Amino acid sequence: MDGLSRRKMLLAGGALGAVGALSAASPASARSVWTWSPSGSVAGAGAGADPEWVWDDEADRLIASVIDRGDVAKVNEGLHAWTRNDQAPPAGLPQDVREFMDAARRLPSWADRDKLERAAKFNESRGFYLNVLNGIGGGMLSTAIPREARSVYYSKGGADMEDRVAKTSILGFAVGDLDAYRDGGDCAVQAVKTRMVHAAVRHLLPQSPAWTQVSDGQKIPISQADILVTWHSLATYAMQKLLEWKVPVTSADSEAYLHVWQVTAHMLGVRDEYIPATWDAANAQSKQVLDPILRSTKEGVELTDILLGQLAEQTSPGGVDRPLVNALARYLVGDRVADMDGIPAEPFWHRTIETVWPKLVAFREGLIKLPLVPPLAWTVDEAARQYILLFLTKGKGTELTIPDTNRPSAR
Repeated sequence: MDGLSRRKMLLAGGALGAVGALSAASPASARSVWTWSPSGSVAGAGAGADPEWVWDDEADRLIASVIDRGDVAKVNEGLHAWTRNDQAPPAGLPQDVREFMDAARRLPSWADRDKLERAAKFNESRGFYLNVLNGIGGGMLSTAIPREARSVYYSKGGADMEDRVAKTSILGFAVGDLDAYRDGGDCAVQAVKTRMVHAAVRHLLPQSPAWTQVSDGQKIPISQADILVTWHSLATYAMQKLLEWKVPVTSADSEAYLHVWQVTAHMLGVRDEYIPATWDAANAQSKQVLDPILRSTKEGVELTDILLGQLAEQTSPGGVDRPLVNALARYLVGDRVADMDGIPAEPFWHRTIETVWPKLVAFREGLIKLPLVPPLAWTVDEAARQYILLFLTKGKGTELTIPDTNRPSAR
């Protein structure tokens, strides 16, 4: 396992062993039978088909054709010039690609502009929490999602995790941007580009012997169920944590935040019958599709080590603050997921963060005065700020492109 130290293997050993029986299970046994009703969706009705066996036929056919006919470089050149929601796809793109992109960039008929505007303001006012939750928290959850970890690891982006993380952050920051779905924003653009990248991965990964050996019988990656799992590791998880931290959230803001993620799910190609209409419906769906499938994989442990190493390097050159980074990650996702990810326990920093984080939240919300915030709290606060800065700048320095191959060492 390239890049994974013996120490990390030993740390991961307990986590891998603890879930060994589940690791050997098939996806069907690790995941609850699909019973979520489409009556709880934004569509209000639907066939009720298990999203495990639903993909994105339109995008998949198109991108497979683009790859097979050698048009990837041409399409990526066009994608580079496509940057605004109100911008038509560039004329230099193949006709079938332009037509797909032009249709895919349109918001659903049920999109509510007022709610999207409110969501943008909510993201701005709660950006610190949301960036930490969607970045560090969501990142640690993603590496405990076996299919997601393996899709990342064995696809082309897995060979350069710094760039891969930057690309992953692009859509998340677009969702949280004040201009997100305004004409001058780029959330629709980034969602459509992500949808096209997913289609490419679905075409390429089944050709990777390394991926097929660990895919738990899945023949085609990134099903609609897989996208829903990721959606819950971001949107649903973040709202749950805000409430747990007692961050004041009005019902209107809560509904608006859900709405921007509902629209984003649609833009990613998720069928409306699978998109939860309320937070109650989202929480119920999350319990069915996310909670049961979390487990440890060697790929997830290695990716976690890389992710936390990048963050530690950012917060303190040389990585001397890795224990603080480990503890913050464990605090955000809890011991169960942290153990799956092979994140070492850091007793001092864990106790510190448990004590100071609620005070930081209370201070930010004007509930306590500055003298009541312990001095060490600002070390934790600065680490979180540096993380946000890292991925804001990394995300701005890269762009989404359609891959034309798998991870070089894993073809």
